[in-house]
Amino acid sequence: MHHTDNIVIGAGPHGLAAAAHLGREGAETLVFGDPMSFWRDNMPKGMLLRSNWGATSIADYEGPLSLDSYCRTTGIKPGIPVPLEDFIDYGLWVHKEAVPDIDRRMVERVERKDGSFVLTLDDETQMAARRVIVAGGIAPFTVRPPEFRELPPELASHTGDHNDLAEFRGKTVMVVGAGQSATESAALLNELGAEVELIMRTDHIDWLHGETYRKMTGPFAPMLYAPTGVGPMGIARLVGFPDAFRRMPRRAQTRLGYLATRPRAADWLMDRLADIPKKLGTWVVRTEPDGDRVKVTLSDGTTREVDHVLYGTGYRVDITKYPFLDPALSGAVRKVEGYPVLRPGLESSVPGLHFVGAPATWSFGPAMRFVSGSWFGAASLTAGITGKPRRRPAHKARA
Repeated sequence: MHHTDNIVIGAGPHGLAAAAHLGREGAETLVFGDPMSFWRDNMPKGMLLRSNWGATSIADYEGPLSLDSYCRTTGIKPGIPVPLEDFIDYGLWVHKEAVPDIDRRMVERVERKDGSFVLTLDDETQMAARRVIVAGGIAPFTVRPPEFRELPPELASHTGDHNDLAEFRGKTVMVVGAGQSATESAALLNELGAEVELIMRTDHIDWLHGETYRKMTGPFAPMLYAPTGVGPMGIARLVGFPDAFRRMPRRAQTRLGYLATRPRAADWLMDRLADIPKKLGTWVVRTEPDGDRVKVTLSDGTTREVDHVLYGTGYRVDITKYPFLDPALSGAVRKVEGYPVLRPGLESSVPGLHFVGAPATWSFGPAMRFVSGSWFGAASLTAGITGKPRRRPAHKARA
């Protein structure tokens, strides 16, 4: 059995960032996964990233792996907002520049044995590691409301189930949700020729005016926004520094986390949604198949018959849903509502087991859910593992 020091499971932005930072410090690290696969397979073609330019950088806010460095090195300049296809290409560039030797075999099982971790790969090979860094992403955490669970995938699906919405061209689609994934999916469907209606519990769409307000506030923007790009004016500063956020009272953390991540849509969607019918303050109470269509009953008593229901109901972290974590191992991790409770270095209560990305949200704040959270996560992880101080702040305090 091959033994190594550190194994990273996952090759999305957080896994790439973790491996890149560990590599800079000379830490022996193996990475398993398919680079940028979630973004390629679970995000729809034509999507634009809601995050601002700087917050779309992987691993570095400013530095050799930043989005600006990618543009300077390759001569490629993505649009603003950054298109999904350009972001995937950028992530693959980070992979080639900083973590070229990714092993694309999948990890089937991680167990704790005799003081180390034993990993079983999809070809039945086994490996042992002193430390495991879980960068498994959010795909296992999709929220599937009970009113849709009994419908087959041909009739109802989550926005994260599709990488091409063109399959719904010419069909009648009900989109449920008020956040970015639901509203942008509705816009894309409409532009692809589907007949769309948007259903949301709220009485309005909460528009995110981040870039507009940043420009309006000019030189005062750094006092109101953090480079991580998470949260509205003012709140962004409070959640943009994970080390400071984790020291706040838990009640304040909970409130700020909600304010920073409640369902919102980027204001550049306004015109694209203008001619789409919307049912506000309404929710789905019942669904039933009707041949190759689905009958939907809404809370106001009205009904619809549509070809498909697409729900943008988000993700809820629960690390026990990672299929590769042995139940005994995930059960041994101290958790709060599915989130692991993490120490500095993003280490769980099981020594040597670390979590980066969305699972770190409960301990270090909402920035960890987003690509920009990779700046802090990778640097803190590396400092915790190597014992060396972070080479530089996770980001500078400027807009």
